[in-house]
Amino acid sequence: MSGMHTDGSHRSDYMGFVGVTTASSSIMRIFPAWARILGLPTDQLVGHDLPIDATPEQYRELVQRIRDDPHHLGALVTTHKMNLYEAAHDLFDELDGFAVLCGEVSSISKRDGRLIGHAKDPITAGLAVEEFLTVDHFANTGGHAVCLGAGGAGTALTWYLTERSDRPGHITVTDTSQERLDHLRAVQTSRGTPADLITYLLAQDTEATARALAAAPEGSLIVNATGLGKDRPGSPLPADAVFPRGAVVWEFNYRGTLEFLAQARAQEQERGLTVVDGWRYFLHGWSQVIAEIFDLELTSDRLDQLADAAEVVR
Repeated sequence: MSGMHTDGSHRSDYMGFVGVTTASSSIMRIFPAWARILGLPTDQLVGHDLPIDATPEQYRELVQRIRDDPHHLGALVTTHKMNLYEAAHDLFDELDGFAVLCGEVSSISKRDGRLIGHAKDPITAGLAVEEFLTVDHFANTGGHAVCLGAGGAGTALTWYLTERSDRPGHITVTDTSQERLDHLRAVQTSRGTPADLITYLLAQDTEATARALAAAPEGSLIVNATGLGKDRPGSPLPADAVFPRGAVVWEFNYRGTLEFLAQARAQEQERGLTVVDGWRYFLHGWSQVIAEIFDLELTSDRLDQLADAAEVVR
């Protein structure tokens, strides 16, 4: 029998989902269908909801519970990736290079009694971007990248963009937290990213993000990686913000109040925008972590099957 729960005690095997409002995610309806397609040993997905301001003790208790419950096979982590790493990284037996360098965990898996943490986001971001951005987009347009948000998602995206053979001429990252910006700068510096490639902009109000938008040339990539419009309502941009002509506008989220997405849609025709929501990013994110937890190879055929099954649920 199929089971989709939010925490509790379980006698059978299950996968976990660490987030803020996991019950409203489409994955709760998609996972049983994916489990059948992939032949997973369980079709049970259990939500672990934590508040955005969860304490280090809450993170440690959750990671210990995942580690010590033989029925808990692993988990995907969304909003809490960086905070969970900071509070509980010492509880893992193994962490991948990106997890350590960026200080985040998006995938918790087990191998032979060992607890392993991965940060899958650069792979996920790259897979999603390559579906809507041509391989020579920045060379052809002269566009820059403006990433609103320097948390885990923003860090992963800038990591991917700086590694692209066709990388933007400049990247601006904004955030309301100087601490997150400093962390991202330290990550990029340690990788040897040229200091003049990225501007780290403290944006305490929406006017600051509007100025970053106004400075971006035509054809730029504009991304909402703040969590605003999903975890809490709102947009990082003011209501009267104007997108650059021909911009590619990417909202990382696919559910929620999605104000940023609505702003882009309203200017789509007049400004010649390409507007993309977070649906495919969501699918890539989940499929990558499921493959890690259950030690599967994701072929393009399998990915197509998963996407088709998800679309039916959507």
